[in-house]
Order: sequence, then C-alpha cells, then structure tokens
Amino acid sequence: MKIEDRFRVNVPVEEAWRVLLDIERIAPCMPGAELQEVAGDEYRGVVKVKVGPITAQYKGVAKLAEVDEGAHRAVIDAQGRDTRGQGNASAKITMSLAPDGDGTEVSIDNDVTVTGKVAQFGRGVMADVSTKLLAQFVACLESRVLSDDPQPAAAGEAREVAPVDLLRTAGAQVLRRLVPAIVVLIVVVVVLVLLVR
Repeated sequence: MKIEDRFRVNVPVEEAWRVLLDIERIAPCMPGAELQEVAGDEYRGVVKVKVGPITAQYKGVAKLAEVDEGAHRAVIDAQGRDTRGQGNASAKITMSLAPDGDGTEVSIDNDVTVTGKVAQFGRGVMADVSTKLLAQFVACLESRVLSDDPQPAAAGEAREVAPVDLLRTAGAQVLRRLVPAIVVLIVVVVVLVLLVR
C-alpha cells in the first residue's frame, strides 16, 4: 500500500538534510523503535506494536538505498519480521526535502507491505496511524534534536522503548475492526474455562 505524508521543520534544508540522514541521532524519536546495531550501511533494530493486551515485536534492518545530495532526496529500504513468526513488514521510503520559507518541507512516500495480524487493519487505518506517528516523530525531532537546547540521552544510557499502541493511536477505527477478533478470543477463553471445569 502507498502512504504519502509531509511535514515541516523550522530549519534550513541543508541542516534538515544532515539531521534526517543521521539515523543514529533521530532513531530515539521514532515511536516504538529501538536502534540496536549499526553494521556498515545497515541499521538493525526492533519496532514494538501493541494492540490491546497483545504486543508484537518486529526485528528488522533498514539501509539508505539511494542518496541524492543535490536534489535532497533519499530512499530507505526497510524490512522486518515478527519475532514470533506471525508476519512480515517491508517498506520503501522516499524522502524529499524542499525549502519552505526559512524552514524545510519534507515529503515522505511510503510503499508498505505488511502481512500477518497487523495487515487486517487495512490502508485507511494504516494511513491514519502513520500520520499520527509521524506527528509524534516530528514533535520529538523539533524538541530533542533541532531545538537550540536539545536534550540528548546520556552516552550509554539504556532507554526502554514503549510499543506503538494501535488502540490509543488509531482509536475507534481499530477497535471496530478488532471487535470480531476479541469476540472470538472471549468465546475461546469461555470454552477453555468450561472444559477445565
């Protein structure tokens, strides 16, 4: 599925370009993501996603597939696998920067493929969640990385990453789609309890 979005940051293009290509520096601002290792041009880590009481963890790798300095355009290839083997995700993310007054407009084009439980939410919910998560990322980016008084984490400091809570992020849309699955789960639990008795 294709998901397009854009955001604006209050720094010139050259500075925004340097910051957005510094994956290690911006990784702590990505909701649910934890960068664990950098191996050459590959960035390895995990992304945690929570739906009610269920948490899925995708272990994956991302790399800069194309970088066009002159056009301020980059392509990131990312792939992840649910650590319990219940789905995969891949994305080709194209990022383009353009001057916008004294700031920079960043356009993001995502070509996303998701299999497994998360795929049941469909394009509408995924686009809504993507927009909300992008807003969280930009707010963190501006307050922690781009501000005049950034607050970086201390070197070597461990950071517990909270999973992306799809119910909280997408709200009623996700809940409506989960109701059939929750009903089935409740029926299974009731049957198991009756069998145990």
